Amino acid sequence: MTRRAGLFFALITTAFWGVWGAFAGRPAENGFPETLVYVVWALTMIPPALVAAARVGWRIERDARSVLYGTLIGLLGAGGQMLLFHAVRTGPPYLIFPVIALSPVVTIALSMLLLRERVTRLGALGIVLALAALPLFDYTPGEQAAGHGVAWFVYALIILVAWGVQAYFMKLANRTMSAESIFAYMTVLGLALVPVALAMTDFGRPINYGLDGPGLAAITQILNSVGALTLVYAFRYGKAIVVSPLANAGAPLITALLSLALLGVLPQPVKLAGIGLAFLAALLLALEPEEPA
Repeated sequence: MTRRAGLFFALITTAFWGVWGAFAGRPAENGFPETLVYVVWALTMIPPALVAAARVGWRIERDARSVLYGTLIGLLGAGGQMLLFHAVRTGPPYLIFPVIALSPVVTIALSMLLLRERVTRLGALGIVLALAALPLFDYTPGEQAAGHGVAWFVYALIILVAWGVQAYFMKLANRTMSAESIFAYMTVLGLALVPVALAMTDFGRPINYGLDGPGLAAITQILNSVGALTLVYAFRYGKAIVVSPLANAGAPLITALLSLALLGVLPQPVKLAGIGLAFLAALLLALEPEEPA
């Protein structure tokens, strides 16, 4: 397949994650703890992993390098998610998420330095606009982090680096192992951390086990899981320095527009600026030529 296949899969991830983002917080708002949402997410990774493995005849690479790459990718992703649960308990989410949103900077830097990836000026402009748009989606003017200490910032930086490095290794691993194998390891490592999520859960508090709790979590998290699978395919066929900012800027764009349509609330000017920048970035990255000059 060509680089356009990478763009195709990146756009699927963008769409799925955009819809997921609009509803991801609802289960927790309905009384279903975020740690249990993680458990549901880990379980929803199983169906797409099985479908992907079946496509390649259940052949999962088990050589030392594949195990190392797969384990590292899985731990960086799932471990970052677990740390995020703790981060939002110690700091303001409206400042944590803009910091984490800059994880493509790490991916781009590693891909350009170590993988020698390059883009045209058109693609470079798209990357810059995407990076500029990311923090704007979660930034709230006038909000301060007073009283929260600095631990939340350290956690956010760790997650930023973890997810940026994870995306880089997704691209690197796709050179020597199948995308299906990568996702299989991601699923296994995600499931391996389920006991940690359960240990972090306060079962002494009332928990909503109804359809609008775990039921809604399952519906939204399957979008997250399928989007993760198509992201692995996007890194297989596309450039990491294009796929990473496109997915990370495009998904919040869809989330913002969908939330606007459903809630009928006009976003703040800062978020409107983020929407505009993300739209331009997605357009420029989609127009990036097949072969850069």
